[in-house]
Amino acid sequence: MPITSTMSDGKKSHSPTSSHARKYKLDSSSGVLKILLLVLFAEFCAWAYQTTLPPPPRKLGPPDGLPLTSPRIQLRDGRHLSYKEHGVSKDVARSKIVYVHCFDCSKYQDPFAFSASPDVIEELGVYIVALDRPGYGESDPDPKRTVKSLALDIEELADELNLGEKFYVVGYSMGGEVIWSCLKYIPHRLQGAVLISPAVNYWWRNLPSNLTNEAYSRQLQQDQWSLRVAHYLPWLTYWWNTQSWFPGFSVITQNPAVFSPADIEVAAKLNAMITDSNLAELMKTQPRLQGEFESIHRDMNIGWGKWQFDPLDLENPFQKSNGSVHLWMGDDDRIVPVTLQRYIAQQLGWIKYHEVVGGGHTFAFADGVGNDILKALLKVKE
Repeated sequence: MPITSTMSDGKKSHSPTSSHARKYKLDSSSGVLKILLLVLFAEFCAWAYQTTLPPPPRKLGPPDGLPLTSPRIQLRDGRHLSYKEHGVSKDVARSKIVYVHCFDCSKYQDPFAFSASPDVIEELGVYIVALDRPGYGESDPDPKRTVKSLALDIEELADELNLGEKFYVVGYSMGGEVIWSCLKYIPHRLQGAVLISPAVNYWWRNLPSNLTNEAYSRQLQQDQWSLRVAHYLPWLTYWWNTQSWFPGFSVITQNPAVFSPADIEVAAKLNAMITDSNLAELMKTQPRLQGEFESIHRDMNIGWGKWQFDPLDLENPFQKSNGSVHLWMGDDDRIVPVTLQRYIAQQLGWIKYHEVVGGGHTFAFADGVGNDILKALLKVKE
């Protein structure tokens, strides 16, 4: 019981012992609350950390992986690259091309398979092999992937397929950006190169800040933030593009604002052209077959991350040979800024620049454009 004393006026007063008891109870409650808040904060941090971790990629091939639908070669490090061949037989081909696909695509999205005439390919003697980039389609992921590594993968693919001492490389969009790496790291193996609507890294040091700032400001807000995350906080890219609080990268979310009228027209014609339901399903499912992180998210981290070189420092790899490098752009491309491509082409005078009036990002899939690209690369006079 609380100890009380009676004062001379008859009122009771609590003793110091009672005050100390109440203070002890308050301090004890406050301590418990602090511990509870600390535990809750720790649990929140653990949850937040877990949300940034991507799930492991889905397994491919036997015994317990997804079924394989196309041939693969094994690289020296044990990984596999999947590929698809078309055109004339490589044994009789006069020109052999390695095609590198775009962002969120696969080896089945090869513009030459849709916009180049089989008769022209036959006439020019062209063999084309399209590969799945690491983590896409049926090619194993490369957790150690760098700007350089894919160029070396392409060289190894060419050797495994016996393409000969030299071959051509063609890349579209994000695959076009890869061609810069080929020009940097395996120029001695190249007979020529084509970059179609190639992605641009806004942080390449030789691009003027006034041009990059202007081009960057024209991008959708969701893309400005997505590219900042990929460049400065690559460990957050998976979370940023899978959370539902605000939109991720527009190409992933398929925001129609990034497609020009020409792109919409090309897509409609392409859909009408694809009558093989199996091919349509492969084009839809193969890009993210193994999951999103090792394909599209790692692509963003590499493409807009920190590069080990700047393409504007490159020198003409064909000064002593008959090869050439071509850069093709549509002037209404709303994904890749044409202003930056013009600057790059002006600075690298050895680049043969082709600008398609009214063309969007997907102009290479328009009827007949594949013929034009092949003829320009192979120096066929009309």
